[in-house]
Amino acid sequence: MKKIKIAINGGIGFGAKLNAKQLVAISKYMNDDEELELTTFQQLYIEIPENQKEEIIEEFEREGLTCYPVGNFVKSLRTCNFCKGEEEEGMPVAKEINRRIAGKPVPFTLKVAYTGCPVGCGEPLVNDIGIMKMRDQYDLYVGGKAKGKDAEVGTLLKENLTPEELYDSIDKIISTYAEKGKKREQFYKFVKRIGIDQLIS
Repeated sequence: MKKIKIAINGGIGFGAKLNAKQLVAISKYMNDDEELELTTFQQLYIEIPENQKEEIIEEFEREGLTCYPVGNFVKSLRTCNFCKGEEEEGMPVAKEINRRIAGKPVPFTLKVAYTGCPVGCGEPLVNDIGIMKMRDQYDLYVGGKAKGKDAEVGTLLKENLTPEELYDSIDKIISTYAEKGKKREQFYKFVKRIGIDQLIS
């Protein structure tokens, strides 16, 4: 039986959490000796039978899990733990960003991170695209790189954005990358190649 890998998580909320029903639903599709891989992007990778993909995803979603494709797609939004309350930390904005971006095809896996305050628990500055909430507005960073001895902090692209301006900017950046990026070209290399000003022009 052919299996495919999908990514799952509990969606955007107060921390990366799963409940008992969700864990039971996941374990139904695992053998006793199988393991789940937990990624740095708050996702679990699970292999499921390809011929049952649609029905299994429907079952997962009924239990409140969110499912994503694995590979060269935009990852689900990495977030902080929203420590001070839904409205103050901008959770509705984070949910909308995730709805708009997760699963879009791109030349190479794209990681977008969000944090609800300047403490930066969601690590937005070292991811491909980073969003930091500053009071009632948002700063947008691009081109961060978390791994390797050449790791670097992203560049501030725009600041003091409204939610709508933020959505529009992220949409444009991802569209530009999808259209102009070379196959398997990492985003930080793409930014260096085309120049930061070309990302949203």
